[in-house]
Amino acid sequence: MQAPSIGGVMLPRGNGQTVRLSRGASLTDFAEKINANPASLVQVMFNLGEMVTATQSVSDETLQLLADEMNYNVEIVSPEEEDRELLESFDIEFGEDEGGEEMLSARPPVVTVMGHVDHGKTRLLDAIRKTNVVAGEAGGITQHIGAYQVSTEVNDEERRITFIDTPGHEAFTAMRARGAKSTDIAILVVAANDGVMPQTIEALNHAKAADVPIVVAVNKIDVEGADPTKVRGQLTEYGLVAEEYGGDTMFVDISAKQGLHIDSLLEAVVLTADASLDLRANSEQDAQGIAIEAHLDRGRGAVATVLVQRGTLRVGDTMVVGDAYGRVRAMLDDNGNNVAEAGPATPVLVLGLTNVPGAGDNFLVVDEDRTARQIAEKRAARERNAAFAKRTRRVSLEDLDKVLKAGQVQQLNLIIKGDASGSVEALESSLLQLDVGEEVDLRVLHRGVGAVTETDIDLATGSDAIVIGFNVRADGRATQMAEREGVDVRYYSVIYQVIEEIEAALKGMLKPEYEEVELGTAEIREIFRSSKLGNIAGVLIRSGEVRRNTKARLIRDGKVVAENLNIEGLRRFKDDVTEIREGFEGGINLGSYNDIKVDDVIATYEMREKPRG
Repeated sequence: MQAPSIGGVMLPRGNGQTVRLSRGASLTDFAEKINANPASLVQVMFNLGEMVTATQSVSDETLQLLADEMNYNVEIVSPEEEDRELLESFDIEFGEDEGGEEMLSARPPVVTVMGHVDHGKTRLLDAIRKTNVVAGEAGGITQHIGAYQVSTEVNDEERRITFIDTPGHEAFTAMRARGAKSTDIAILVVAANDGVMPQTIEALNHAKAADVPIVVAVNKIDVEGADPTKVRGQLTEYGLVAEEYGGDTMFVDISAKQGLHIDSLLEAVVLTADASLDLRANSEQDAQGIAIEAHLDRGRGAVATVLVQRGTLRVGDTMVVGDAYGRVRAMLDDNGNNVAEAGPATPVLVLGLTNVPGAGDNFLVVDEDRTARQIAEKRAARERNAAFAKRTRRVSLEDLDKVLKAGQVQQLNLIIKGDASGSVEALESSLLQLDVGEEVDLRVLHRGVGAVTETDIDLATGSDAIVIGFNVRADGRATQMAEREGVDVRYYSVIYQVIEEIEAALKGMLKPEYEEVELGTAEIREIFRSSKLGNIAGVLIRSGEVRRNTKARLIRDGKVVAENLNIEGLRRFKDDVTEIREGFEGGINLGSYNDIKVDDVIATYEMREKPRG
């Protein structure tokens, strides 16, 4: 029935009926559900003090406000529910094993390692897989998530365990939540000399919320002051009672550094899985699972590490991962070997996707490429609408303090680019959780994987945004464009540093005294090996000038592979020189650092004192 007018606009009036809308719906979507003219809803919103166009994605609060005014109930459909409905429309069931009990077979447990920072999570993972992941990390923080599988012998039977390697700091709760959905067991690492710390409790609460059994690894038992008994006592207060005290939690004393009792820990994981969980899956159906990590590889295109949860993934299958899709061109296991198929609880690196999916996106195998494309496109459209509608908190740096003092409300727009989707997502999640008060609106306009491009600078120019490059740099033209347009591009290699600087800026505490000034870039054309000096890079200076005794970083395929290097030697032909200018060739020695390749770029810089305005 036609309602009495609302602000002079005649509209159908609800009787408390429920209207289901997806997140990021527009007024046009709402109008279609209630048989109204979209232009009328625009007018109503104007009368309510909100300027909204008919096709613009609006926030949940705006939809709720409009519905209340017209006596309707709005039910915002969750992304998970919407995805389930989307798949059902293609007659696909996600998350269920097909067939009866007879189709199920045993699968390995999937394990996540959690704990307080510096208690030895990475060192433990390192000890388990016998490869050094510590050396390549900046500031000792796990920057990426991957997955790998190990074997252990329990009761004379070989058993496999899959480890998901997730960032372990409290800032990455969102990332870990997504990891925990695919996790069967959590290993809680506690240092025997430190005992229970704030992040230990946070990790413990997270594991409990995910409803997964916990095995406690009491690490650093070889360190002075180690007291494993104290750790057992402390954790009793949080509901983890050791078996020797009559509880049901297995505690294993280990030293990740010395490699002590690692086998006992793996055995405890297998025994806990056997006692607490029924780990079976149907390996015959079409594969389904979760993407753990994804990034853009220069030679291979978009690659994703996926964990198969049920079914068997084979080379040649057509798969959808979040809003990416493609035919599996090749699969690699955690040792880099090609594999033809991967069964339940097996992690593999997949090649052949159209774009980079997000960490935590689910994947499934479908029969036809066309179906895969349609599902991916609908998911992408839904994500886009939800992103447009999301009113998120955000940040801006040096000038922020002045603007706040001037009494203006400041919205800080950010563009985040990183080397892998897991890092980007963790960083975005951390920044949006910053408590910055009412005066500041912090907004992430765009996030993506890969080097900072001209398109990013374009977006930043139009929206007055700051660009954050995390373990990536801007390509040549983008750097020039940023300088020309005055766009603030900031580079980081440690997530904590980004969070601290942005938080400090928001609280008006950022008083930078020094700034990094790029001096010049050199492209490596040839490598000469010297028994006395190590590797010497034969270079062409591409921009600026390169000076001796300045700082440098090494960039490979747009990604920073080494920071804080020194230009220790500089030569033109046979002469030692102090500088080489743009367009000239020469030789550069980076001291003890020898991991250089042809086509790498050496970028030099110095820290200059910044005048205070």
